[in-house]
Amino acid sequence: MTADRDQPWHKTACIICALNCGLEVQTEGRRITKIRGDDDHPVSKGYVCEKSQRLDYYQNGADRLTSPMRRRPDGSYEAIDWDTAIREIAQKLKALKERHGGESILYYGGANQGSHLGGTYADSTQKALGIKYRSNALAQEKTGEFWVGGKMLGTGAHGDFEHCEVAVFVGKNPWHSHGFARTRVVLREIEKDPNRSLVVIDPRVSETAAMADFHLQTRPGTDAWCLAALAAILVQEDLVAKDWIAGHTTGYEQIAPALRTIDVPRYAATCGVDEELLRRAARRIAAAKSVAMMEDLGIQMNVHSTLNSYLQRLVWLLTGNYGREGTNNAFVPFLSLAKLSKGEGASKSAARPAKPVERRSPVVGAKIIIGLIPCNVIPEEILTDHPKRYRAMWIECSNPVHSLADSQRMREAIRALELSVVVDVAMTETARVADYVLPASSQFEKADATFFNLEFPRNGFHLRHPLFAPLPGTLPEAEIHARLIEALGELGERDYAPLRRAARLGRLPFALAFAWASARNPRVARYASVVLYRTLGPALPPGLEPAASLWGVAQMYVRSNPKAAALAGFSGSPILAGNRLFDAILANTSGLIFAVSDYADSWEAVRLPDHRINLYLAELMPELERIDREPLPRDAEYPFILSAGERRGETMNTLVRDASWHRKGAYGALRLSPADAGLLGCRTGDTLKLSTRRGSAAVVAEVTDIMRPGHISLPNGQGLDYRSADGRVVRAGAAPNELTDVAARDFLAGTPWHKHVPARLELQGEGP
Repeated sequence: MTADRDQPWHKTACIICALNCGLEVQTEGRRITKIRGDDDHPVSKGYVCEKSQRLDYYQNGADRLTSPMRRRPDGSYEAIDWDTAIREIAQKLKALKERHGGESILYYGGANQGSHLGGTYADSTQKALGIKYRSNALAQEKTGEFWVGGKMLGTGAHGDFEHCEVAVFVGKNPWHSHGFARTRVVLREIEKDPNRSLVVIDPRVSETAAMADFHLQTRPGTDAWCLAALAAILVQEDLVAKDWIAGHTTGYEQIAPALRTIDVPRYAATCGVDEELLRRAARRIAAAKSVAMMEDLGIQMNVHSTLNSYLQRLVWLLTGNYGREGTNNAFVPFLSLAKLSKGEGASKSAARPAKPVERRSPVVGAKIIIGLIPCNVIPEEILTDHPKRYRAMWIECSNPVHSLADSQRMREAIRALELSVVVDVAMTETARVADYVLPASSQFEKADATFFNLEFPRNGFHLRHPLFAPLPGTLPEAEIHARLIEALGELGERDYAPLRRAARLGRLPFALAFAWASARNPRVARYASVVLYRTLGPALPPGLEPAASLWGVAQMYVRSNPKAAALAGFSGSPILAGNRLFDAILANTSGLIFAVSDYADSWEAVRLPDHRINLYLAELMPELERIDREPLPRDAEYPFILSAGERRGETMNTLVRDASWHRKGAYGALRLSPADAGLLGCRTGDTLKLSTRRGSAAVVAEVTDIMRPGHISLPNGQGLDYRSADGRVVRAGAAPNELTDVAARDFLAGTPWHKHVPARLELQGEGP
């Protein structure tokens, strides 16, 4: 990329991972030509990694769509105009609702790593159609962790790695997957400080593990034994924070006997970690003044997923590492993703918990956590001959055919639907089996933002302003949902006109008019996001119309979190404070701090009786007993364990479909150990046939010391079918979910075992 030093720099943010670091970019025409970190961003503070440099390959992908597409009976697609697309889709959705009820329509997605505003507008469509069931990527990653966090603390918690004495990462390689602000800077600070320590639990010698003082290199799939042994050592060696536990928790008397009986030497042998190393790591954690601990997909998409989430929390809770600097604390979200998934409003950080209602999916009876259907049951929910099966899907900013387990089964399920609609920027793998495809404007062609707000004690939010006008033929999700709501006959000019007039008078008159209209007209409150877009949106600066829904979010936020808002500078009456926050969001192109907390707030956020943390989860005791008596099963026919979706330097999310940015080194290679390569007679660059019980793929071998014998890995986000500018379809790398099994999932949360796929390898050909 080239840059003109006289060209202006524009504020924006990265969309590759959940951190969404602030960026400054130069542009030329419709291209992003130069990228650097934004020093003014209140959270990332100028931090940037190499993956952000690939953003122009997303913005200017050759396979971007510029017209709605309709599937013909022969499977091909034809371009249609927007009016036709919206009219036909509205008619078909309305007919399905009348015949089978809104519960027959499954809503999937609504957001990706850099785009959450569309989800606020999708809420109106779901209400208009009576949609009861939803799912998205969180349901194949984080629902087990959310369930455990809700049962133990009643709130989310995030580690303070910048100030902790000991940092612990379980199934996570933050060097590439990040997860907290200024990740690589903080990791280097910990590595260089002799008074601080880094503990990593990972089968691989990842970049982070190579920096660790204690690398607990587990056998694949044995994290539960490793974590249980750590917790057991804390109890058996009397290393727990007794006074802290007595003053702040319940359930220790119930969980301690189970941990006392664990045979630590046997568990160490099972997980393949030296017993003395386990004991030294546990003692280091117990002796530290502060410990921050974080789990990720390595254990969340693995066997014993929910149990792993429970056991890792026990390690830092038994040692009293909550509610202090350098430990794990409860962040205040701007809009809770969990509540957004359930169709609810802003989070209330210290509200009394509502009475829990057990919900299950209509066909399989799978547990619904944070309002989400487990991804792995979606094909069964569609393909089973059942009166309550799903008959339609609205799929937004997501690619489940590629990203969910068992791509073959997912394709079959979507094609079996009576109606499927995809909203996306490109003709993705999922779009190619849908009935209608609606082209969205890119994330740099509209106002957009994310609600991955996890920082403590100062939490930031960043509204990205558009860098370019929308590509002709595309629409932002806000406009798509507004047109659909209007085509369904739910809203019209009579609902909008009074509020449009009020919006021209200013924020306060608009707030008063909106409150009055909501009380008199149920449709205004029910479809608030679309009403805001159509009325407040035109009064905003050009290009920021989709940000109108944030006015409602800001109003709800200051009511739910008055203390955090006031400490951030947004005090006073809720309406005025909400208006000031909204205006500040619009004005601060580098983002702003919207919440400031103190450590007492972390305890107020524990939404359990007397704000005490619960250490005993009866629902998981049978699973803890099971690992004590049953070894991890092995498949003799498929002797290797494949981790399908490793984070590497050349990987990112599937937004960047064009892989031509990659010019050096291996891309999409299968990593395996030298010992396994010797048995197979292969070397780096050779072609291997990788087979599982669900499929096979030709892969290029990369022999590396970072892998344990018997453990192999493929990178995430690759194997996409990309149609280049010359019309050729190019597939770089292997698609991991052509190899995974929809039936391999956690017993409680239903999360898939992508990181533990039995596999077989055969040498196919020698490399160059």
